[in-house]
Amino acid sequence: MSNLEIIRSREIKERMSGNEAVSYAIRQVEPDVMPAFPITPSTEIPQMVSAYIANGQMDTDFIPVESEHSAMSAAIGSEAAGARTMTATSSAGLALMWEELLLAASNRLPIVLTLVNRTLSGPININCDHSDGMGARDTGWIQIYAEDNQEVYDNYIQAYPIAEDPRVHLPVMICQDGFITSHAVQNICLLEDESVKKFAGTYEPEEFMLNPGKPVSVGPYSISNYEMEAKKNQETAMENARQVILEVAEKFEQMSGRTYGFFEEYRTEDADYIMLIMGSAAGTAKEAVDELREEGWKAGVLKLRVFRPFPEAEIAEALRNCKAVAIMDRCESYNGNGGPLGSEVTAGLYRNRVFIEAVNYIYGLGGRDFTTDHVKEVFAELRAAVEEGTPVQQHKYVNLRG
Repeated sequence: MSNLEIIRSREIKERMSGNEAVSYAIRQVEPDVMPAFPITPSTEIPQMVSAYIANGQMDTDFIPVESEHSAMSAAIGSEAAGARTMTATSSAGLALMWEELLLAASNRLPIVLTLVNRTLSGPININCDHSDGMGARDTGWIQIYAEDNQEVYDNYIQAYPIAEDPRVHLPVMICQDGFITSHAVQNICLLEDESVKKFAGTYEPEEFMLNPGKPVSVGPYSISNYEMEAKKNQETAMENARQVILEVAEKFEQMSGRTYGFFEEYRTEDADYIMLIMGSAAGTAKEAVDELREEGWKAGVLKLRVFRPFPEAEIAEALRNCKAVAIMDRCESYNGNGGPLGSEVTAGLYRNRVFIEAVNYIYGLGGRDFTTDHVKEVFAELRAAVEEGTPVQQHKYVNLRG
């Protein structure tokens, strides 16, 4: 048997929710410190991790704090001291961390945060959309999104080798859709503890506050002579993360047999019409595409996995040969023009000289249903625009009442 066959023969097949899956991965990686404050729908993650700790199944210091701002503050302190650190949050919890998110990234601290995506108020709503993660898109964090529970588990295991790579040294958000994946149960494959620990490795920072004989300053005041250089170094690290993400994905494939990249191309090889989408709704889009293919449509899905760093050139190349693309945003930018993906994908297409019909749609805000019928309606609009010249509405809300 090959090494991969041996590893896969030892895989544990289990039924888990997304929150259970990422908590199991946390137990396997066993970070040194986890500060956290509960917020729906991520509350189960610190609850499950603290249970693992109480039961002696992992050696991690759990720090209960009084707010999400304090959770990220504590994470910054422990990571700066040389301890591998993680936390979890959702929605307003991420918003309350806002100041600290920027500090974590600018101090080049490879913290991992599991973000269970939930809409940001108001009106008050506890269901899924991407307004929390998208609101933090310019804080300097790497962002990786999952379609299903298997990806949530696999993404977390890959997070630390990406974050801690000396070419990167940036924090990472591992994102999953609230309730849709976080609480729904699916069959997944779990790796052996030993394999995961070996893959994640041991955190050995070159510089940290509690390093005897080598004092460092964390979070010093930066005068104008140095601020721009620090920001440029952050940007260079984000650019470096592109290659590191692909390298880590290749190593993960060797261990697990599961393939990851910046995005997944589903039935796009000969597609005239492609839907670019992110998160759990990609599964709905794939099912609709399968049905359309049976009817003779050349339809496909490009499921974006890595949102930061944004793979604009790769996306442009993947879309180059299609006739039209629907860019699906589960978030509103309130810029009067479209959503975040709508802005960034179209800019990337233009810069890479890919001139195709590109239509931005807003869907699923606050947990609004997004069905295969809605996907088919979007594809029908794309085809009508290309083949019949029918005017197509930009920045259109899908499944909007009345």
